[in-house]
Amino acid sequence: MIPTSTKENATAPAQDKTKKARAKTTRKSLVKTPAAAARPVNPHLAANPYLPEIGTIIETIQETHNIKTFRIVLGSEERMQNFAFSPGQVGQLSVFGTGEATFVINSPPTRKDYLQFSVMRVGEVTARLHTLSAGDRIGVRAPLGNDFPVESMQGRDIVFIGGGIGMAPLRTLLLFMLDNRRDYGKVRVLYGARSPQDMAFSYELPQWLERTDMETVLTIDREAEGWEHRVGLIPNVLLEMAPSPDNAVAVTCGPPIMIKFTLQALKKLGFQDEQIITTLEKRMKCGVGICGRCNIGTKYVCVDGPVFSYAQLRELPNEL
Repeated sequence: MIPTSTKENATAPAQDKTKKARAKTTRKSLVKTPAAAARPVNPHLAANPYLPEIGTIIETIQETHNIKTFRIVLGSEERMQNFAFSPGQVGQLSVFGTGEATFVINSPPTRKDYLQFSVMRVGEVTARLHTLSAGDRIGVRAPLGNDFPVESMQGRDIVFIGGGIGMAPLRTLLLFMLDNRRDYGKVRVLYGARSPQDMAFSYELPQWLERTDMETVLTIDREAEGWEHRVGLIPNVLLEMAPSPDNAVAVTCGPPIMIKFTLQALKKLGFQDEQIITTLEKRMKCGVGICGRCNIGTKYVCVDGPVFSYAQLRELPNEL
């Protein structure tokens, strides 16, 4: 979740020839977002992209005071086993008689029992969603949008930087990588929130902290009674962690102000624009690139996104 207004001046003078040659070599092997043709396609949506499938909520989790998670199944067990999507793709959840809104699928495609969506209460549709409980029916249009380039990230070290609800899109990628652990290098997770009570997925954090095949750092903005982890803003803690940019990819998502200063921190650490991946949210409505509500220049967030490299975002006009 990043504002395009964080674009830097692309006309800044270049450094010495050695530095330019090193950057050129690095860029050749950096992550690129895959083409739309490679994305999983739901036959149901192919027949009618506006018609939702009917899902059933099997469980809800109150993550924080304003974030609620929904675990949803579509039809039969066979339907769930055949439902294909990739980490980073989103879905439209609809409350009949109220409307629909877009949320990332934050369960990984390697786990087929249910689809998980986490909803922050911010408006009419999300408020209505928060009234639903296990057993209620819900409309689902998914998967939509592009995905994280998991194949070109193989063999690299991965740095996750999430803030608040921004951990939702990172969670699907993180769990996918943990389920395919041998395909990826060192995994480091930095997750922060205003307070311990504002951290989503708190029931999973102890497991992440205990794992020996990844490093997890938790931080909150201010001291809190009983808190045993870091205290400090995410960009500052990131600089203290000082992950190496060598053969690495940084994936970040969170509030726009956090992203702005996280990008600055990553640049200080030596990460190139092509090594930084984030997600963008901008008034997604139809989900199929027709209504035009989410377009930025020639790009449609619902089709060309929501996953972008920072290099791609620098090419977009400042229309947010």
